Amino acid sequence: MSFSSPNISPPSQRTTYNNHVFTFTHVVQPQPLVRGSCSISRSRICFLSKFDQTFSSPVMEEEGQKKSNLFSESESEEDYSKELDVAVRAVQMACSLCQRVQDILISKTNHQVQSKDDNSPVTVADWSVQAVVSWILSECLGSENISIVAEEDVHTLSKSNASELLESVVNTVNECLADAPRFGVEKPKSSLTTSEVLEIISRCNSTGGPSGRFWVLDPVDGTLGFVRGDQYAVALALIENGEVVLGVLGCPNYPMRKEWLGYQHRYHRIVSKLTPPNSESWNKGCVLYAKKGSGKAWMQPLIHVNKMFVWPNHAKQVFVSPIDNPALATFCEPVEKANSSHSFTEGLAHSVGLRKQPLRVYSMVKYAAIGRGDAEVFMKFARAGYKEKIWDHAAGVIIIQEAGGVVTDAGGCPLDFSKGLYLEGLDRGIIACSGASLHGKIIDAVDASWGCSSL
Repeated sequence: MSFSSPNISPPSQRTTYNNHVFTFTHVVQPQPLVRGSCSISRSRICFLSKFDQTFSSPVMEEEGQKKSNLFSESESEEDYSKELDVAVRAVQMACSLCQRVQDILISKTNHQVQSKDDNSPVTVADWSVQAVVSWILSECLGSENISIVAEEDVHTLSKSNASELLESVVNTVNECLADAPRFGVEKPKSSLTTSEVLEIISRCNSTGGPSGRFWVLDPVDGTLGFVRGDQYAVALALIENGEVVLGVLGCPNYPMRKEWLGYQHRYHRIVSKLTPPNSESWNKGCVLYAKKGSGKAWMQPLIHVNKMFVWPNHAKQVFVSPIDNPALATFCEPVEKANSSHSFTEGLAHSVGLRKQPLRVYSMVKYAAIGRGDAEVFMKFARAGYKEKIWDHAAGVIIIQEAGGVVTDAGGCPLDFSKGLYLEGLDRGIIACSGASLHGKIIDAVDASWGCSSL
């Protein structure tokens, strides 16, 4: 409902929820255009010299034809198909590594879990994934072309009291890279030494910025979920001149089939153990990816043990949900209360008319849920003093946008990835929605209620 007379104020509703006062005003405002406007050319992805050429076969050629059909033909100055191909393979390998490590962590408590300065956990998987992804990007795209922003640094791993952890990381990295040919990547000629593993981890020292090209990696996003046997993600994105141009999001415990979401994850683990390895009925885990300007996002399953990765690996296009009725929409929010306000988001959801129980999941799996249509809204309003990091959002943002959704800060502005390691200048919080209608309602509710919040 809109009002043209300056003397008439639009009707509003006032409600109190969890000690927050929310005022929701029914005003329809024009929504900012947050989708990328440039078109990316779609050429057939060329395998690099580091990819194992022994996999060329009639099957490969058939899949290659499908691959070329996955990307519609359009023209642009830059095509990121080569980088996307490498990134998806790297994330597939990283997810396979994480699954093995998580099984070990769940089966026993050992030295593989450490604490960061903020007491959040970090595991052998964090450093191992960082090493593996750094190695693959450098080997397949040329080390001189690779600059990486990553969450973990090498200092903790280099301390004298971390010798057991370091040994586990080196062994895990070499075990993963020995399996590289299964993913179409040439493995190292010999096992990497301890100093070589530390060196490739230390390469991830970029600080980002407004110019040039750099990769952004979160090796295990949602480490708390990871060590608890719950949801987590491996997130990799490419940023060029301050804009995200491709994103890959691996979700090892997020099933391909939506109906499995209603079960507890530990039940998932039991079923996966009972299901034959060659069965396609389970399909635990998925990888989502997108390129800027394509208007398309894709999802493929994690490959089963002993199966070969052949692009595009049964990929299917995913879309955001068409639901725009708040009463039918599902919203996601972080599990952790340490860096976000559940009471404010719950109250905000109530004022907008979101009536479903929130989906609280660890990590960027929330972005995956919206990108593939399993949920409609993700809201995060950080507590005072907390700064959002670019690796926690880059890959997820482009996937939602290319799948048809909207991601902005609470002021309706696109997230700015050009300011270094953090999303500087963020207006209050982050709002991701399946469509502009829901997005507009939440933006309006935030504006009306923010003054009454305690954030």
